[in-house]
Parts: sequence; C-alpha cells; structure tokens
Amino acid sequence: MLPEVDLVITFRASRQGSLPKRQALEDARKAEEQYSRLIKVLTSAGLRAVGRRGESLGHLLVFVSCPTSHVHTLIKRERHSDFLHGLPTTPVNKEEETQPLCPADRIRLVHAFICSMPPDGGLGITPDSPEWNLVESVMALHDRKFNEHWIHAWTTSRLVSVKQERLREQFGDSVAMYFSFLHSYTQALVFPAVLGVLFYFFGSPYSPIYSILIVLWSVVYVEWWRVRERILSLRFGTRGSFRVERRRAQYVEGFPWWKHELRMIASLPVILLFAGVLLSILTGIFVFEAFVTQLYTGPGHKYIAFSPTILFIALVPRLLAVYQAIAAKFTAWENHAHQSSHAASLTVKTFALSALVAYMGLALSAFVYVPFGEGIMRIVQVWLFKGSVHVDAVADSHNITASALNATEHTKGMWNVDTSMAGQKLNAARLRDQMFAYTVTNQIVNTFVEVGLPFVLRAVGSFRAKKSNGNGNGKGDKKKRVVFEDEKEKGGEEEREFLETVRAEAALPEYELFGDYSEMVTQFGYVAIWSVIWPLAPVMALINNFFELRSDAFKITVHNRRPIPSRTDTIGPWLDTLSFLTWLAAVVNSALVYLFCPRSQNHCNAAPSTLDKVHQHIISAASVGGSTTSKQEGGDGSAATRELLFTALLIALAASHGYMALRALVRHVMEKALWNGSTEVRTRENDEREVKKRFLTGLVGPAEVGVNGRSIDGGEVQLDSEKDAPEKLAETVPVEGLGGFWDHDEGVQEIQRITKEA
Repeated sequence: MLPEVDLVITFRASRQGSLPKRQALEDARKAEEQYSRLIKVLTSAGLRAVGRRGESLGHLLVFVSCPTSHVHTLIKRERHSDFLHGLPTTPVNKEEETQPLCPADRIRLVHAFICSMPPDGGLGITPDSPEWNLVESVMALHDRKFNEHWIHAWTTSRLVSVKQERLREQFGDSVAMYFSFLHSYTQALVFPAVLGVLFYFFGSPYSPIYSILIVLWSVVYVEWWRVRERILSLRFGTRGSFRVERRRAQYVEGFPWWKHELRMIASLPVILLFAGVLLSILTGIFVFEAFVTQLYTGPGHKYIAFSPTILFIALVPRLLAVYQAIAAKFTAWENHAHQSSHAASLTVKTFALSALVAYMGLALSAFVYVPFGEGIMRIVQVWLFKGSVHVDAVADSHNITASALNATEHTKGMWNVDTSMAGQKLNAARLRDQMFAYTVTNQIVNTFVEVGLPFVLRAVGSFRAKKSNGNGNGKGDKKKRVVFEDEKEKGGEEEREFLETVRAEAALPEYELFGDYSEMVTQFGYVAIWSVIWPLAPVMALINNFFELRSDAFKITVHNRRPIPSRTDTIGPWLDTLSFLTWLAAVVNSALVYLFCPRSQNHCNAAPSTLDKVHQHIISAASVGGSTTSKQEGGDGSAATRELLFTALLIALAASHGYMALRALVRHVMEKALWNGSTEVRTRENDEREVKKRFLTGLVGPAEVGVNGRSIDGGEVQLDSEKDAPEKLAETVPVEGLGGFWDHDEGVQEIQRITKEA
C-alpha cells in the first residue's frame, strides 16, 4: 500500500560539479546538520517525515505527512482567523466537522503550516529563507487517477464535464479561478467571432459599426468578469482572503510605508529606460525590415529578408531577460509583505514590456507604414545615398539625373535608387499579414512550446544522460543499480515504482499562472484593439482557446508539478490590465477608423484629404534641394499635419471620455443585474447572520437571547422568534417613569376638535 504523502521537500545536500576535498567535506557536514534539524523541526511539530534518495547523489526527497488530528487543529485555527478578519465563514456543526477535507485544502493547510513564518504560526521552512538554504522546493504530488479522468474528459467529450468545483478540490482556488476566466472568455469570444465573419465577408473594411460593437463587447465582458470573480470568491469562501495572507520570508519588519512607496516609484525610471531602449530596437528592426530590405538588390537579397527576424531573436529576448532579472531585484527591494502584492508588482513590470513587444509592430505599421510608407521609403532612399542622388519629388517622372546616375553607378547593382518605384515596394497587405502571424502562427508556436517541446527536451536530456553514463566506465549505471536494489530490499517493488514516480515529478518545473494569463490577456488585446484590421482575428482566437483549454490541462497534469493551492478572490493585476486594454481599444479603434475608413468617392475626388496632404508633404520633404513648388506644398503640408494631429487628438479625447461614460453605465447595470440579490450574496448574508447569532448565543450561555441581551429571569422579555416578538414585547414591557403619562392619548381628541371647528 502506498504511503499517504501530503508534501515532498526536495533537499540538495551537495553542489553541482566537482569540488575540492576539503570544501566537499565541509559542505557535507553543514548539509547533515541542516538535514537533521529539518527532520527534527518537522517531527517536533507533530508531522511525520522521512527521507529517501533523489535523482542523483546528494539529492534527497523528504516525505511529509500530517496526522488527521493535526489537520483538524489547522482547520480550526484557520476558521478562527477567517472569522476575526471578516472572511465568509460557514456555521460549523458536528456533521460538518466530520466531513473529509478536499485534497487542495489539505495540501494548502499543511504547506502554509510548514512554509509560514513563526510569527504567523508556521515552521518557517521555505526555500527563500537563509536558514534553509539547502531546501530547494516544497512540492505536492499529482493525483494520477484524477489526472487520467481529466485527460479522458477533454479527449472524449467536453472539458467542462469536469466541474469547476472538482478543479478547485484538486488544484485550489487560484487554478480554478484561471480556468473559470479562460472558459468564460472563450464563451464570450463567440459574439465577436460571429461579428467578424459577417463584417469580413459582407461589410466594409475598417467599419465604424464593427469598431463600436467590438469596444462595447470588450467593456461588457471586463465589467461582467469584475462581478463574476466576486461571486466566485463568495462561492469559494475566499472573499477578502488577502487579509489573512501569510508574510513573506524576505519581509523586513518595521519597514515604513513611505519608504516602500518611494522604492516603488524609484523603479519607474528603470522601466522607462528599458522601454525606450526596446522601442528603439523595435523601431530600428521595423525600418530595416519594411524599407531597407526592400531596397537591397545585391548578392543574397533573397535571404536578407530573414535578417530582421535574426536581429529580433538576437536582441529582444536578451534585453527582456536582463530587464526581467532587474525587475525581480527591484520588486524584492520594494519589500512587499505578502506574496500577492509582490507578484502583482512583478506582473505589472514584466507585462508592460511584453505588451510593447506584442503590439509595437502593429502600431508602427498602422500609424507609420500604411499611411506614410511611400514618403518614408523615399526618405530612406535619400538617406542611403545622401549627396549622390538628387530626388525631384514634384516632377511627374521622378527620374534620377544623369550626374546622379554616374555618381551612384557602383551602387546600382546592390540598391534600388529609383524613387518612382517607392510606392510599388510597399506591401499593401502588411497589416493583415501581421494580424495573421500574431493570431494564428504565433499561437500555433506557443501551443507547441507548451505541449510538444517538453517531450523533446526530456528525450534529449534522457539521451545525454544515457550517453554520459555510458562514457563514465559504468559508474553511473552501477550507482543507479545499487540504489534500486537497496530500495527493493527495504520497501519492495511497489515502493520502488512510487519513488520513481516522485523522482520524475521532482524533475518537472513548477507551474506558474503568469504565462497563461499573459497569453490570454495579450490575445484579448489583439481582438479588442486590432481586429478591425482583420475581423477574422476573433474566430482564430476562439479556435485557439478551444485547444488552449485542453493544452493547459495537459500541461498541468503532464509537464509541470502539481500546483500548490492558494487562496485568492481575484485574477489580480490582470483585471486592471484588461480595463486598460479596453480603454486603449476605444482610442486606437477610433484612430484606425478615422485614418482608413473609406470615404465617399465624390468627396475624395473633389479634394484631397488631410491624410493625403500630409503624405504629399512627406514626399516633398524627401527631395534634395526642393523647388519653390515643393516649398509651397511643404507649407500646405505643415498646415495639414497640424490639422491631422489636432483632429486625431480630438477624436482620441472623445473616444476616451465616451469609454469612461460607457464603462460607468455598464458597471452600474452589471452591479444591479448580477451582484445585488444573487444567490451567493444571499447565502453569505444568511451565513453571517447565523454565525453572529450563534456567537451571541455562546456569549449569553444556554439561555436564549432576549431584550438587551438578558433572559426572562433577569426581569426582561425573551424573544423566542421574530414572528411573535412584538406581541410578547407588548405584554411584558414594564411601566416606569411618570405614573399617568402613558395612560391617556390626546391624538384622536385633537383630530375631532379639527372636525368640530370645520
């Protein structure tokens, strides 16, 4: 029979790599001392703890189990803490006390007891603590039966056949909240998907109606989820769980609030610096990819199109890795008391630059390349051949002079210097191609990285390990074989298989919700902000999320350790991020419609638009030594530029204020329709009333609570029920004060006097 294990503590007794003999002996002595102290602390606290060999020499697995009596103590302690801090508390009776605890709550309670700091009633055994620097992690083991049932559910029928409560019982509130968000968001995508199909095949491009409807949808969904997560938190019993959150091991006590705020502000210049560097890199790659690669005609011009991708892979991930390391240090320096605020701060810092990478390419294409691409292409040509080529932007032929041709004869074979061909070098479908790449190609790649790549990496790692053991004159195989024979003698074949499973799980990475939330929020931005470019984007997002529900479930059960359950009542900073994206969607959609929505042909033929004038101004600016005509057009172009910017600013302000009014209206409607009077709210109110009633009854004693908190024996009335309370109160109210004051009433007599006077 397999042992009942609540948690496994991974302990690394020796460092990786070869060490001098003296250093190895000293490390072994310290490891033995810390390991003995670890076992002593666990067993002294009433837990069962035993160590087994891990995957390699010096790697230990400490199995921890909490007795049932101790679990009941932890339950009562948590209930008392919840009651004192105002969390939803269900009245406790004898039947509920005997009900079994769900696996997620049991793991969470034991994990909190082990990893919480002593001031919070825990043992303080955490990998982040200097006192336990050899403790690598505290992990939970997968429930193989549930995982198989879950996988079978989404491969044969529907994923939602595994109810939300079952997920919460296995993985805790945070994972259940994520899957609830993902499922509701996927269902909400049906409306924009249908809308996109209709407008793609039957509507006009950059339709104002589509933009208005998509912004309305995004606002409605975000505000609906804002209420939905509050209802879920009541259902889970975690509303206000941040009040009982344990402190982090790295938190420094006595830290003034103003110093914490100043440190958070101090990180802003660093974020802006990295954002500026990232914008410069992305803009440079964009100019190189959109313009320079189109002008190069020399050797290898077929392959130069790959150079922007190579530059992106070489520069952007490295910059983001450096930034993320610095952001993590800044977040730790801010000294957050709780893990939720620490994670929220790090999430905002990290996602800010990730969003720039995701949306910057589309922004440059939409607001630079498409409206002004021809003029910028000519500017790039002039810049590449400055001093050698004279460009006459006003001449109809746009031909290069003979002297310029002679001066650039050695470059004609490598670069296209004919400015008359600038417009033909532009890609009219660039925006749609980018949207297809972001919403289809990238999501296919992400799915492979999440599901397929771990199999490849494990196969490569296993092959290298076998090859290394084979080249190590048999020592690795011998060591492994001795370990297995020793385990077989002590625990038998069943224990050996169990330990192999645990070792395999210990080698897996920890599961983090950040990547999954980031992927879905980024996708929401593509749909809400940019789908007016390509209305089929919501359809692709819906199809992707159908598989995303399953790939995330597969990733949790196969490629990651079991998530440590945690209490939460919200999706955290991602809700504010969604709100910001809806505001950005209102502004960007209005700008895109203003720039690209087809106007009346008669109006367009009668006079050029402001955008056309600005474009012509850029083309004129590309000329070298422009003529008087070009200068006049330049003056008109400057006025047109000011007009365009002023109009765009007014449209952005109108869209922003319209968004705020719409959000306020939708939030009010959602509050009234979904929150007020909901089943969860009524249940919580009844539970709170019952808890307070039992609390007051316990204070008074066995006698029932009466008027002023005293029973009938104390000289006052007992209220048996609310129904007969007024009658009993009327019968027993004592007469005190002025003797005859309460004996007669003058109201009726006064009214009768009015009748007589009339």
